[in-house]
Amino acid sequence: MKLSLLALLFFCLVRKEAPAILFNQMDVKSFVNSGVLDLNVLRCFLHNKNVCPSPYIMYRLFAPKSSRHGVALNIHNPLSLFKGGFSRHRETAFIVHGFNGTAVDMHLQFLRDAYLSRDFNVITVDWRPLTRYPCYLHALINTRLTAQCTAQVYSFLTHHGAVREKITCIGHSLGAHICGMMSNHLSIKQHRIIGLDPARPLIERKKGHIFRLSIDDASVIQVLHTNAGFLGQEDNVGHLDYCINGGKFQPFCKGNPIRRSRCSHFLSICYLASAMFKHKKFLGVSCPNGCVELRGPKRLPVSGKNPFGVISQISEYHIGNDAPDNARGCYCIDMPFVKHCPFNDQT
Repeated sequence: MKLSLLALLFFCLVRKEAPAILFNQMDVKSFVNSGVLDLNVLRCFLHNKNVCPSPYIMYRLFAPKSSRHGVALNIHNPLSLFKGGFSRHRETAFIVHGFNGTAVDMHLQFLRDAYLSRDFNVITVDWRPLTRYPCYLHALINTRLTAQCTAQVYSFLTHHGAVREKITCIGHSLGAHICGMMSNHLSIKQHRIIGLDPARPLIERKKGHIFRLSIDDASVIQVLHTNAGFLGQEDNVGHLDYCINGGKFQPFCKGNPIRRSRCSHFLSICYLASAMFKHKKFLGVSCPNGCVELRGPKRLPVSGKNPFGVISQISEYHIGNDAPDNARGCYCIDMPFVKHCPFNDQT
């Protein structure tokens, strides 16, 4: 099984179709254990012609008072913008799903509705034909095309009046890296990116940053960690990193390690959606050394026997677009269960 994986990766590297992936024994182990092992390459789809627009990537525009199903965006037809209710005076959110996802997954619809409730234009990026299970390696390679075409849509918006400072790219898992890679195709880098538990397998130890989310990809980068060190990256890659409930495993996720990891990984979407719906601050403490694994009912890594001393460690923090642009650092945040956005094993 591991031999097949290495053979496939070597084939991709020789063909120069993979973005210079470097991995060691630990990377292989985490990749195999992640449950995304590509066992049958005949079921996988590798699109190596970087031509945009691509028929395999769909963009739908939603506005606060538009149709529930949105409108398909066509960069060759500016009328599709106005038909969809786009306004250059509103803020705009791109929402990019991750591996084996779709734009209509329950979690992504919850996030879309949260931004619509805040009077945003919302553009969903659906690249499902390029990222089907179990084809993680192919999905990883296909992020290049998805980022390139999404950058084209971004430029289409700015050409028609959208303001850079009012655009946020929000990506989950591999989608977070797509948001970062978009800046490779823009003359001026993006203003804001929110990475939701950016994908780790075969990415975190890559030599270069050109094929992953990095701190140079936008003026403001915020990262929400919910499964750091497992399906999500462990490194702090944003200007502002939030370790939700410690950032390693979510206390609401049960079952075997793979299910707990997947549950924790997907809950990053729900946490951001909940924060955008609620307009509230959340309790947290500084975590200068990164995310930590908490056990039992504890959701904040506070220490000390003096209750007043414990309270003095805790502050309140905004999440998502409510966080100030100049906020910096890594913080562990206490987030309650999002009852309207539970983990679904079929997602």
